[in-house]
Amino acid sequence: MATEGEEVYRPQDVVRATLRAMMITGGVGLAYSAVQNSLTKHNVGAWGVFTRSGGVVTMFVAAGGAYEFGRVASANLREKDDSWGPAIGGFIGGAVLALRARSIAPVIGSGTAVAVLLGAYHYTGESLAGFREDQKEDDFDRKEFLRKNRRRPIDETIDELGERRGIHAPGFDQRRRERIRQNYGIDVPSSFPPPRPANG
Repeated sequence: MATEGEEVYRPQDVVRATLRAMMITGGVGLAYSAVQNSLTKHNVGAWGVFTRSGGVVTMFVAAGGAYEFGRVASANLREKDDSWGPAIGGFIGGAVLALRARSIAPVIGSGTAVAVLLGAYHYTGESLAGFREDQKEDDFDRKEFLRKNRRRPIDETIDELGERRGIHAPGFDQRRRERIRQNYGIDVPSSFPPPRPANG
């Protein structure tokens, strides 16, 4: 049960997530197999994607499905979506990748390496740029807070920059009318009359 301050975990559909991951990684494996097939020196034909390097597609499908199944199933069982889920899924997916070696040492080594890599990636906020302290805060709200926090009074800005396009102190219109009258001898009305409707 979630305590106060924690979010309530919503279980995910394991079968749907696994099938989706298998389709995505299968597509990547198929593309990789096609590239491998096109770079061979032997004339194997278009079906070589499945006959000659079809094991690559199978390994991609199996590893992607095993990772996603391990990640989602462990999150559902533990009722938490934290860094342990990707680590468990990474161990299972990495172990499946090393099954071709037919030895227990590469299976455990590959599983551990992928588990550490994916667990650390998730722990650091799923970003290569580093850990973000508050992942729930919207970036727009954070920038608005910083903008308001560092906003300077208009009088201070006008003292430093002077009145320019877009920077006007109170009473700007009166000073502008006075300047135009002194420099050019033109009286600028304080307000313009509304335009007359066109006769149709």
